Amino acid sequence: MPRTAPPTAAPPAAGTAQGRPGRDRRYDIDLLRVLCTAAVVLVHASGEFIDAGHRTTGVLGDSVSRFAVPVFFAMAGWSALAGSPVRGDAHLLTRLGRILRPMAVWTAVYLLWQYVAGPPLNGGVKEAVRALFGSVEAAFHLWYLYAYVPLLLLLGVAALVLQRRATPRRSLLLLAAFAVAPAVVGDARTLTGLPLPPWDWSVSLSSLGYAVAGAALLAARRLGPRPLWIAAAAVALVALTLYQSTVRHPAAYGSAAVAALTFAVLGAVAGVRVPPRVRAVLGRLSDASFGTYLVHLLFVMLLVRPVAERVPHGFAAPLALAVTAVAAAALSFAASVLWGRLGMRKWLG
Repeated sequence: MPRTAPPTAAPPAAGTAQGRPGRDRRYDIDLLRVLCTAAVVLVHASGEFIDAGHRTTGVLGDSVSRFAVPVFFAMAGWSALAGSPVRGDAHLLTRLGRILRPMAVWTAVYLLWQYVAGPPLNGGVKEAVRALFGSVEAAFHLWYLYAYVPLLLLLGVAALVLQRRATPRRSLLLLAAFAVAPAVVGDARTLTGLPLPPWDWSVSLSSLGYAVAGAALLAARRLGPRPLWIAAAAVALVALTLYQSTVRHPAAYGSAAVAALTFAVLGAVAGVRVPPRVRAVLGRLSDASFGTYLVHLLFVMLLVRPVAERVPHGFAAPLALAVTAVAAAALSFAASVLWGRLGMRKWLG
């Protein structure tokens, strides 16, 4: 499987597009969420083309879509700090549960898929154990949630403290457990000799920076001329493509090139007016984005990988990437919308 994102960096679980009570729905946030979800599909589709030897095509596709994960962190920050801050300890834990339930279900699905489709990774059962510690090779795209959950917990606790509500005891205990877990697991490995995996439920400083800065940008009343942001995004995309082609691929999400593209995209889309005639459809797709993120890797493996391995080099490769990525994204959105209508979003995202 391609590793298009280092563990320092989908989900589309960036929170609600609703503002505080009484405010209108932020359809620009809905647009960002749908755009970023489709971009995550393109990131992983591009990885398949790189693995198949189409490096130039894959790097270009990856560069075009590399803003997606940082923008999701930015939307998470906006939701937690401005758009829809938690109202109490129970509310925060409920919000975490809405992420962890589907995450657990899809981890099991991908482990089963790996067992059926190929030899189990890391001895089968060991892979399932690793998932509890923050790593699952069969569903590597879920790394984002291993970072998003502690980020949401940290921002939620901070919001409750600033609101001067009752002390969020359970959330604080959970946050403390996440904080000491890496050292505890390391000590247990030393004392027992057991091959315990490293604890990867953690959030990087760059992700926290995207969340806080993104919250400020998305909550700002004025962002400047939109054409200027679009021009900045174009320049940043060229710079990122050159960087990934000549210096490092994949670029770290905390790199300057990725940050420049991320904030340019945020500035270009934030506050955009969405026509009323498309708001209903956009809202449904936005609501389905988390489920789309969770399921899309199946469609990437089924549709994109076989094409990437067979398509000849040259002009056919970028065309094949575009067609298969669009098909995988469309099927993923369709599947998520379907189980949403069947009332299964609680478990499937």
